[in-house]
Formats: sequence, structure tokens, C-alpha cells
Amino acid sequence: MINQRGNAVWNGDIKGSGEISTQSGTVKAPYSVGARFQGEKGTNPEELIGAAHAGCYTMFLTGQLTKAGAQVKQIRTESKVTLDTSGEVPKVTKITLTTEGAVEGITQEEFQKQAENAKQHCPISQLLSAVPEMVLASATLK
Repeated sequence: MINQRGNAVWNGDIKGSGEISTQSGTVKAPYSVGARFQGEKGTNPEELIGAAHAGCYTMFLTGQLTKAGAQVKQIRTESKVTLDTSGEVPKVTKITLTTEGAVEGITQEEFQKQAENAKQHCPISQLLSAVPEMVLASATLK
């Protein structure tokens, strides 16, 4: 088993701010209500979930393609996390993945199939399965 940790510190009331960090120390970022809901400088939980999801998905897809004998040059993925603030409480309602690969030895159809499989099976996709909608908007082979 592997255990990884993330940490958060909040100072003050809801108008305050805090810092989110990772066990490795490579991420140490300010966050606040303004950064989350009003576009102010800083990060927010949804942005960090998107980054973690994009990273996991890309690594998983690369592993699948490598096992299939393809030559992976580069995979780029965006995971857009939609936070609906219209209800009584904010709720993540959708995650949209977009991926693009520079990969040799594979067809567009096979890349699409592998991309869909990665969407279903990467560990973070599985974790996020409670989100009502997760779509692969595009999987483009360059």
C-alpha cells in the first residue's frame, strides 16, 4: 500500500485564507474563497483535483499505450472540473477530459479506445466516479 498526504491550513473566518501543500513539498499554494469563486490569485480544491486527475489519467494512458507496443512521445491532458454554485451548496457536477497524444504505431481508433479505457480505470477516475458526469470530450492523435 502507498499512502500520500495533502495538507491544508486555514487562517481566520471564511473571509480568511489558507495554504494547501503536498507531502513532497513540491506544491505549496495559497487558497481562499476569492480564488475559488471570484477568480482571484491562488488555487482551489477543484483546480487541484483537475491537476491530479489529468496527471493520473495521462500516466495510466501512457502505461496502456506502452504495453500495447506503441511509441509514446507525449500525451497532454486537461481535466476540467465543473463546480455548480447555483444550489444551496456548491457541487461538482461534471468532469471533462481532453487528451492529445503524439504516439507512433497506433491508429486514431485504437488511441480513442485506450483513452476511453483510461477514463474508466485510472485510480483518480475511479475515485471521482461519484461525479454525475465524466466525459472524454476528445482524444486526438497528432
